[in-house]
Amino acid sequence: MTPRWRPWLYLVPAIVVYGAFLLYPIGRSVQFSLYEWDGLGASEFVGLANYLGVLTDAGLRAAFGHALVLIAFFALLPLALGLAVAAVLNRARVRGLGLFRTVVFVPQVLAMVVVAVAWRAIYAPDGPLNTALTAVGLDSLTRAWLGDYTWTLPAVGIVGTWVQTGLVTVLMLAGMARVPREQYEAARLDGAGPVREFVALTLPSVRGEIAVALTLTIVAALKTFDLVYVMTAGGPGNSTTVPAYEVFQRAFRTGQVGSAAAVAITLTVLIFGLNLVINRLVEPREDR
Repeated sequence: MTPRWRPWLYLVPAIVVYGAFLLYPIGRSVQFSLYEWDGLGASEFVGLANYLGVLTDAGLRAAFGHALVLIAFFALLPLALGLAVAAVLNRARVRGLGLFRTVVFVPQVLAMVVVAVAWRAIYAPDGPLNTALTAVGLDSLTRAWLGDYTWTLPAVGIVGTWVQTGLVTVLMLAGMARVPREQYEAARLDGAGPVREFVALTLPSVRGEIAVALTLTIVAALKTFDLVYVMTAGGPGNSTTVPAYEVFQRAFRTGQVGSAAAVAITLTVLIFGLNLVINRLVEPREDR
């Protein structure tokens, strides 16, 4: 074997594993999405009818709309909070920064089912949240948070914000640590205030981290299943259904495997497309 082919030989095991556990299942899902099948009996080829159903089914459109709403809570809000907290900590050089990173990152290492169970207890009608509101005289704000058609989806989204903010903060702190302190000192000598310093120095230094953070958090928002399954089971009504939950419902409860596969493939394409756009817009380029 010639030397120029030798590096590819080392990649063969990884390519085999990648193909077996990712490409092959995706290919099978695409195949299933072209059939009407209940998972047990005979199947019938229906072409793109299942994908047309994704576009025309009001319930599925609502599920994708809910997922897009969750992006605001899982990605945009944590990004804003993470940038602000990291900028303040980086500017002030707070002691115990290592301990802070560990503490804020804790939600990332907790099983999401555990997080969902804990927050379901917090949101309960007699839970800590309503108890605290009553204690400070805000009885009018108490409600059944997970049973209110208006507030259930934001309540689930807030949990996502709590989980993702620590990850974003740690990423931003890592990016800001690369900026030499001399640049900040020079900017302050030139009269730059905190806002101008953030816009001119800090923000450009973390463009790569912003791209990574948005990629991870948007994927987390769009593939959310466990939070919804444990906290609301898609209710009340269908007010918190999301695509991943619809895949589960259709594939394992209502026997619509083809439709479930079409939803899964559509969700995969949406995730890939959104993250491709974000990385093109946010990630730094060498020619800039």
